Amino acid sequence: MSRLHWVRHGPTNAKSMVGWSDLPADLSDTARLERLSRHLPAEAVVVSSDLMRAVQTADAIAGSRARLDPDPELREIHFGAWELQGFDGVEDQTLLRAFWETPGDICPPGGESWNQVSARVDRAIGRVLKAYPGRDVIVVAHMGTILTQVQRALGLSGYDTFAHRIDNLSVTELHWQGNGWEAVRINHCP
Repeated sequence: MSRLHWVRHGPTNAKSMVGWSDLPADLSDTARLERLSRHLPAEAVVVSSDLMRAVQTADAIAGSRARLDPDPELREIHFGAWELQGFDGVEDQTLLRAFWETPGDICPPGGESWNQVSARVDRAIGRVLKAYPGRDVIVVAHMGTILTQVQRALGLSGYDTFAHRIDNLSVTELHWQGNGWEAVRINHCP
């Protein structure tokens, strides 16, 4: 059995849709980072998205754990023209609502669909499971990235998946049994 411990990066303090923008994480709550690091398995390997907020968070909690190279396929959803906009700032409100209410093949202009990000993250996790079978893996990533795997484990629709909260510095633990996923905990805040 492989255990994936998904950690959402530290907060960016942005009040907009942040996808591929490379914003730093606010890691000033060192006590919370220490609790998070202690909660995670000591022998795990650590991998992260290549975006600064995930890399910084992974570095802050890695300790003596093996640190793998950042993986760009673990990035957040690419919001394209909607990047760094608030929901009210998006010109095409009909398309925006369709993107969130019927996630699947609908893309923001110049961005990617829910199905595209899911396939991208699935590929990355497939590589990790192949390289580290039966291991604990800490994956530091983003809300959308983590939700793709919650959807995969629970067999939910995209719309139902969006009902799950994924707080900054939370842990979502998913186990790979070799023939399917088990969601052990979602959005645990140590």
